[in-house]
Amino acid sequence: MINIETLMHLLDLLGTFVFGVSGAVAAINRRLDIFGILVLSFVTGNFGGITRDLLIGAVPPAALINAQYLLVSILAGFICFFWYAGIDRVRSPMLLFDAAGLSLFAVTGAEKAIEYGLSPVMSALLGMLTGIGGGMLRDMLITDIPQVLRSDLYAVAALVGASIVVIGHVVGLSYGVSGSVGLVSCFALRYMAIRYGWHLPVANISAQRRAEIERIDNER
Repeated sequence: MINIETLMHLLDLLGTFVFGVSGAVAAINRRLDIFGILVLSFVTGNFGGITRDLLIGAVPPAALINAQYLLVSILAGFICFFWYAGIDRVRSPMLLFDAAGLSLFAVTGAEKAIEYGLSPVMSALLGMLTGIGGGMLRDMLITDIPQVLRSDLYAVAALVGASIVVIGHVVGLSYGVSGSVGLVSCFALRYMAIRYGWHLPVANISAQRRAEIERIDNER
């Protein structure tokens, strides 16, 4: 039977891969060259995990001492570079791969925080941070507003998935059960938000002011 450390490592690598794909797709959409694609793939796939490890004292971070993370990121980048046409057939490929990476890292981040003795609340928050970190830096590097700062459900979905893992730990469920439920819940919530336009409330502004803001943004 697979032990929890091996399971977490495999999920971490899978999260690195799917987040790497989302980063590579974003790079291709912005017409970056192969180097830019590989850089964005690595950054997107590993920044959240590196941030998590630094905050909990797991140093050096796993992504910097285990070559598997680099190889998985490079693999994701090359797959997108050579077979982008196939990936692009998927509706909103970057958003879907991003949702998968968000879900995987939210649950693994929360579990690793628990293992390092963080409180339930901080474990859930760190799981959320692990999930949103890579996508946030990806969006910043391509000069886009990070998904986490938009009104659609992004960080909320990660927090839900991470919280389920934490609650499962508190009530004595195995990580296999709580992690699976958390992963599916996070992905489902994020997918439904993408598909149906679910979002958090935003401040009301007049149509005239909105048009002004859009005009200023377009002039930049």
